[in-house]
Amino acid sequence: MTTDTRSPSGLRHDPLVRGLGWASAALGTPQVLAPAGFARALGVGDAPRHRSLTTAVGVRELAAAAGLLGRPRPVWLWGRVGGDLMDLAMLARALRNHDGRGLGRTVAATAAVTAITVTDVYAAVTRTRRSTPMELTAATTVTRPPDEVYALWKDLEKLPDFMAHLEEVRVTGARTSHWRADAPFGRTVEWDAEITQDIPGRLIAWRSVDGADIDNSGEVRFGPAPGGQGTEIRASLRYELPGGALGKEAARYFGEEPHQQLDDDLRRFKQIAETGEVVRSEGAPGGKRARGEFPQHPARPLTEDKLKEALA
Repeated sequence: MTTDTRSPSGLRHDPLVRGLGWASAALGTPQVLAPAGFARALGVGDAPRHRSLTTAVGVRELAAAAGLLGRPRPVWLWGRVGGDLMDLAMLARALRNHDGRGLGRTVAATAAVTAITVTDVYAAVTRTRRSTPMELTAATTVTRPPDEVYALWKDLEKLPDFMAHLEEVRVTGARTSHWRADAPFGRTVEWDAEITQDIPGRLIAWRSVDGADIDNSGEVRFGPAPGGQGTEIRASLRYELPGGALGKEAARYFGEEPHQQLDDDLRRFKQIAETGEVVRSEGAPGGKRARGEFPQHPARPLTEDKLKEALA
């Protein structure tokens, strides 16, 4: 299982967190030891107030370095974010009041701090323990009998064939399995799960065990569709989304809306249950962004054999 980067012990070995700690040390040392020279390097001059501000920023950077390298916690990452915003505000003011000498250096410094801010926000959001409980529901109807649909879903190692965020599911016991999935911002999370309820042809329920990167649980119910037209599937998922509400909004911004993912997963499951594969139209984007493409082909009419099988 991957290291939980949200815990202090996990953060201590996190390459990004340690890199930001050393970056703070590298920036803070010259600001404290030679504030006038550092201010001139930024193109803002070395007036007494500039030296004082540079020294204060340097002290802040060294404090962040001590925290991130000594006893790392998310609060130090959010402290860097707050410091970045202060630095951008000061650089913006310097640009407005600039006399033109060293303007290029000030512009370059502003661009560099902007890039650092983006990195710090990413690190703070993805390494924060705070989470937002999410509950997702979706339903679809499959033109296959409940026992057959249940058996297809119960084959856990084939779930990644239609669930876009899953990389791998490995059965480890009669009621246990190990899961690896994609998460927002290109991360990967893993957990062990256990089946809590199993009623053949009717219900499968599961939950993650202690130590999971993301606590989650869910159930899928199978019932006869109205009029005897196959099986009605109702899926419910509950999990803790990393990064809290900010993480949820960031995930949506990058095209990883959880509700839409579940709807798409059930749509692909329906296609596999009814045709044996994921089908798309000629104009639809093919494949799965996270890890290559699903085994799929452009939509086309069923062959005579497939048509007879579907009508049987």
